[in-house]
Amino acid sequence: MDQRRYSSRHGKKLRLLGRAAERQVLDQLIKAACAGESRVLLVHGSAGVGKSALLDYLEGSATDMRMLRAAGVESEMELAYATLHQLCAPLLDRTKNLPAPQVAVLETVFGMREGSPPERFLVGLAVLSLLSEASEGQPLLCVIDDAQWMDRASAQVLGFVARRLLAESVALVFGARERGQELTGLPELEVTGLRDGDAHALLDSVTHARLDRHVRARIIAEADGNPLALLELHRGLTITQLGGGFGLPRADTLPGKIEESFLHRIEEMPLATRLLLLIAAAEPVGDPALVWRAADRLGVTPAEALTGGMDGLLSFGVRVTFRHPLVRSAVYRSAPETDRRSVHLALAEVTDQQADPDRRAWHLASAAAAPDEQVAAELERSARRAQSRGGLAAAAAFLQRSVALTVDRARRAERAVAAADASLRAGDLAAARRFVDIAALDAQTEFLRVRAHLVRSHITMAAGFNNEAPPMLLSAAQRLEPHDMDLARETYLLAWGASSLIAADGDSLVAVSQAMRSVPPPPGVPRPIDLVLSGYALLVTKGRAAALPTLREAMVALANPAAYTTEDLLKWGWVAAGVSCVVWDDRAMCQTYARAAEEVRAAGALTELPIYLASLGISSLLTGDFAGAAAIVAESDAIATVARIPIAQHTRLLLTALQGRQTEAAELIAATIDWAGQDGQLMGVTVANWAAAVLYNGLGRYEQAAAAAETSTQIAELWVSVWVLPEIIEAATRVGDGQAARRALDRLAEAAEPCDTDWAQGTLARCRALLTAGTQADLLYREAIERLGRTLLRPELARAHLLYGEWLRRERQRAEARTHLRTAYDMFVEIGMEAFAERARRELLATGETVRKRAVNAAATDELTPQEEQIAVLVRNGLSNPEVGARLYLSPRTVEWHLRKIFTKLAITSRSQLRDVLPLGEHETARPLEVPHQ
Repeated sequence: MDQRRYSSRHGKKLRLLGRAAERQVLDQLIKAACAGESRVLLVHGSAGVGKSALLDYLEGSATDMRMLRAAGVESEMELAYATLHQLCAPLLDRTKNLPAPQVAVLETVFGMREGSPPERFLVGLAVLSLLSEASEGQPLLCVIDDAQWMDRASAQVLGFVARRLLAESVALVFGARERGQELTGLPELEVTGLRDGDAHALLDSVTHARLDRHVRARIIAEADGNPLALLELHRGLTITQLGGGFGLPRADTLPGKIEESFLHRIEEMPLATRLLLLIAAAEPVGDPALVWRAADRLGVTPAEALTGGMDGLLSFGVRVTFRHPLVRSAVYRSAPETDRRSVHLALAEVTDQQADPDRRAWHLASAAAAPDEQVAAELERSARRAQSRGGLAAAAAFLQRSVALTVDRARRAERAVAAADASLRAGDLAAARRFVDIAALDAQTEFLRVRAHLVRSHITMAAGFNNEAPPMLLSAAQRLEPHDMDLARETYLLAWGASSLIAADGDSLVAVSQAMRSVPPPPGVPRPIDLVLSGYALLVTKGRAAALPTLREAMVALANPAAYTTEDLLKWGWVAAGVSCVVWDDRAMCQTYARAAEEVRAAGALTELPIYLASLGISSLLTGDFAGAAAIVAESDAIATVARIPIAQHTRLLLTALQGRQTEAAELIAATIDWAGQDGQLMGVTVANWAAAVLYNGLGRYEQAAAAAETSTQIAELWVSVWVLPEIIEAATRVGDGQAARRALDRLAEAAEPCDTDWAQGTLARCRALLTAGTQADLLYREAIERLGRTLLRPELARAHLLYGEWLRRERQRAEARTHLRTAYDMFVEIGMEAFAERARRELLATGETVRKRAVNAAATDELTPQEEQIAVLVRNGLSNPEVGARLYLSPRTVEWHLRKIFTKLAITSRSQLRDVLPLGEHETARPLEVPHQ
């Protein structure tokens, strides 16, 4: 039997019956947490079905655990981190053991210090670390009831934490009426009505009349096993009414019936008592002193309010608590509007403006019967405070309400633009559109109108890259020039980036580039963004040779992190990072992508990180670091799970293609082309066809490789469409299509010839050799090998050895052919390029050499999961457990737990041995290993 007891109005103690299966789930959860395993559970069901009773049972059973409890409050849903603060406030003394950046994040979001707005995923990591730290000495049980009323910031953070808990002695349990978006996918326990036998027993325990069996059957059927309904529906009925069935409520929805039961009881109370109930319903914190101060403002004394008792609906203790959330909602919704406004005004007047300005502002807004500039200004200030704590949803709510209370059209337009922008950044595109429409309608100046247009452009981009976004951004940039040149430049660069990813015909990219060339140079020393703008504009309008000096200068500027801020990087860094690829500088490419990804990762900008990881993943593949690329794939997958956002599969596509995993790669390629084509993501289509060309060249299926590569070059894109040209040249020469090969070579020469780098010249020499004969071909192959040997691009070097060896064999120079083919074969095996390795092996066999087929260099990590491989690579590179945890949004204890499994699977006993089973590439470096198992 459940140990939850209820007090009836007759003073009898009641028990909630049954729930054996549910209690077993909760008992197992406690057992696992006490054994050092994290557990997460979402307990959900309709109002009054017994969720809170089960959570009380859970608390009562967790005698060996430290207990933290919080509850969502409907009227606090717009206050950022309100629920999280309830949960974590008792633990803030443990922050001294956390990394300093995480301490700063927690103190910022809880209003203990001023700081820049932290990303919610950094907040999530800090809370994860805090819970992990708090569970060191004693297992920890965290219960969040009424989770459907959590503020959005708290819900996002706790949803994040729930998905990252693994090896901590922490149980995190939510009680909610329905699955919220942020909690979807968590392990669930659905609470339904009591079985008939238990429902009959409960009804018997609260009724004093012998019920007609038909009446009883109707009550049980209408209650549908809902315990609160069985406890409450009989109240207010006489024994005669109940026994005869004459007073049964009409068949409304069950919560409505229960609320109606509460309302009947409330209506019988004195006016002062009803007013006290309304104050308690409107006051979200449950602070008794605050409730009584507000009551005093309204002339309500304890003697008046408590004379007739509260009928068990409200109790005063350390906190003011209602018998059930439906009591709160029944009280608040049934009160006249004038009474609600009076209560909110009283609460605002007794709320400390210095200690709690945001709740005070929200009460003032709820009290306002008409537009009020003073209150609107208060809400605007609250929005700024919310933004400084990373509460974007709260900031949006404050600004939206501020707009509604503003009379002056100019001020309303200003606030509407801010509300639209905050709503956009909070992910509420529908609200963003509504408020940008208001801003456009009310704007009194061109600057305000163009700011509204800019927000509308960003909404279009956020809704999915499509052909509408580039011209909208271009128009916004041009209109911004007379008002804010810095913002105009940023917008031009975003328009250029959007055009480069989307526009199939190139017209949009040309239009943006031509407009960028007319932008006047900035005064003084040009900044990185100025150089990137100028270089990209020249690249499209005048060609690579004309753009190279400026692009090289931009590349040097971007290599200096002090030249721009992390905020700049988050705004336009994804566009600027491609400069190093345009100038064919492989070392700058690797350094730029690695540094950009690290900065974005450190900022906790998980929604922006995937685009940086995609670039870093491609650079890892170009250098042959397949383990690093697999780690990036795992990290991207983790982000997709945690942040609940779709992730482009570019790195996975190319990895499987380079590895020669035909079935998996072909499925991914087809799926990506289908998805990206429907969504207007032309970059996805281009990358998928590039991957297909690489795959089929490795397999020796040259006609398919040529067809896929040709498709990639038909899109006006400036990076992949160039990198795929060598695939066309190789495939076309193999099928005898010299004309297609020469066309591709001409395009490659135009892109690579102006760039005097080993990457550019080595690639060009290798491709020219394919279309050349005799001594000249031999010289070109040797030049390609020499130049590519000075780069970080091991796969390209291995392919140069393969092509030279194949040419030498056809030239009947078998001895020298064996040398290069053996070199190629060994490199392909070491890198993990199975299809190309098999192609080299067949060529070696054709020279008469006996070759034993070797497994590619993936065996060491075959037993590891993607996340384990990612952790192994990071530890191999010298990161400590806390650093790995910070990068992967895991607690150090979870990292340690994974490491123990990794050591077992790889048959090693220390971190240093990871370098033996996961050797560093020729050009890779690692930091010194730190003390093991920190």
